[in-house]
Amino acid sequence: MGLGGWWRAARALRAAGSGWSRAAAPGPTCRGLCATAEPSLSYQELKDLKKANVLHIDVRERWEIDRFGKIPESINIPLGELMEALQMDPAEFKQQYNQKMPSKSDPVVFSCLAGTRSKQALGFAMSLGFSRVQQYAGGFDDWVKHEPAEKK
Repeated sequence: MGLGGWWRAARALRAAGSGWSRAAAPGPTCRGLCATAEPSLSYQELKDLKKANVLHIDVRERWEIDRFGKIPESINIPLGELMEALQMDPAEFKQQYNQKMPSKSDPVVFSCLAGTRSKQALGFAMSLGFSRVQQYAGGFDDWVKHEPAEKK
């Protein structure tokens, strides 16, 4: 059974009241950030979360942001800097990224171009103890299908 089939089966089990819990499932979890059983956010879920003041971190390289634009209200922390950034002193983080340092219980969403790097970022953040993290696996590629990018 493919991953898509696995998720459909899991949702069906939960809907049937089998007692199966999302926490027992392998792979990335919503960790209280979203209400769906999906491992990542859809365009509309991200758009809705942005209204709730979620920190959105784009882990693409700076040249990608400069050349192609970004998803509005996201901050850029390239994947290679992310582990260090998430362990910075809050004052240093604010100075470097012009954004309040997220606490380990703050909602944070990661995105990249198409989901590979954001999945790695999700794993990094979870390994550091961040509990309300999620990824927008469709990434920048999916976002620009729905609305224009924000140019720097």
